Amino acid sequence: MNIRTAAEADLGTLAALIEQQQSVNIATVERFHDYLARGYFRTDWMWIAEEDGEILAAAVWWGMPADDHPYSIEGLYYTGDGDPVPVWTELIKHVVAIRPAGVEKPEYHFFLDSDWQDQPEAVAGLEPRAKAAEAAGMTELTDRLRYEWKPEYGLPARSTRLRFEPADDEAFVDVFMQVSQGSLDAHTAREIARVGAEAAAREELELYKSMPGDRGWWRLAYDDAGKLIGFAIPSANAGGPVVGYLGVLPEHRGHRYIDDLLAEITHLFAEQDAQRIAADTDFGNVPMAKSFERQGYRNFAVRRVLSFPAV
Repeated sequence: MNIRTAAEADLGTLAALIEQQQSVNIATVERFHDYLARGYFRTDWMWIAEEDGEILAAAVWWGMPADDHPYSIEGLYYTGDGDPVPVWTELIKHVVAIRPAGVEKPEYHFFLDSDWQDQPEAVAGLEPRAKAAEAAGMTELTDRLRYEWKPEYGLPARSTRLRFEPADDEAFVDVFMQVSQGSLDAHTAREIARVGAEAAAREELELYKSMPGDRGWWRLAYDDAGKLIGFAIPSANAGGPVVGYLGVLPEHRGHRYIDDLLAEITHLFAEQDAQRIAADTDFGNVPMAKSFERQGYRNFAVRRVLSFPAV
């Protein structure tokens, strides 16, 4: 078996595989061509396994246009009659093996309906792909609730007890480090274990700066006495506005300031005539999930994330 990156001549075949094998794969044909044009997909981020010159399997990966390396698997495809798990495992291992030391390891994201476990097609599509990812070393599993806000859901009340101000990058690094103490976000905890609190803060903020969202939207939140309460990072991805990241300093938790931060993000986007705001939170982050529900966001799906353990 030979593993190589895709060439322009392979794109027609890959598009056909994407159309035929939707299941739990994220990409649609329309998304495939759109993301190729916008730089979220690249031929050198697609790996193909060949036997006797014929495509046996393929892995399509996603990354930000400015990235040097892809961030997550978009889909795994198979053309053979046998077990696809060993081939997919080798494709994932190959990509990880050529990744430079020190670069954050990639993840595998599945976007699923809330009732996916009652859908035989979704279960059948997920199981072998998850087995391949686990065999390649992605043994950490995090389920995230996916929320959305639309204008017809109604605007939450805007905060009257906090004021929001812009700040420079160093201020956001500092507050992010403080907020990350005791964070219920699994990704934040993994990154702190991997590189430490300050490096994790800087990497996270660089990620948001690389996204389509405007850096000028970011805000620190203060109470009437001038005490720093937390921060809000409204952002955007290729699909449109997203909540991004928000957090309350440990000493101010328990007062539902998280509602104030989320309401401010929602109003900022509503003022820009946003027709949808997307957001995720871990299953275990109950305070954040409850805040979404109080502020009028609705849970519509689940994101399952497979990742490598922090070293």
